[in-house]
Amino acid sequence: MLFIVIAAVVAALVLFAVIFVMRRRRAQHRDELRGQARQHRDLADVAQVEADRRSAEADELAARARREELASQQARLAAKQAQTEVDGTRARADALDPDVHAR
Repeated sequence: MLFIVIAAVVAALVLFAVIFVMRRRRAQHRDELRGQARQHRDLADVAQVEADRRSAEADELAARARREELASQQARLAAKQAQTEVDGTRARADALDPDVHAR
């Protein structure tokens, strides 16, 4: 009878020890997963900063391109206006020059 009680106590202690170890391993595994998740989030944060930087650079390049396009259009208009003035000056010169009418 005493042997059965001792065996039951030992079995209960072994069962509690197994349950304790399993819970501890499970908790340790969850902690490892949390650590891995934290590392992945940190990597994602770094990648996000790089993506934001590249996006800002692209926006800056696009703005520069728009400014250059506007400057190009203004230069083109100024050149046309200058050509129009040249053509008008030549026409006035031709109108005043008696040799132009003689030809």
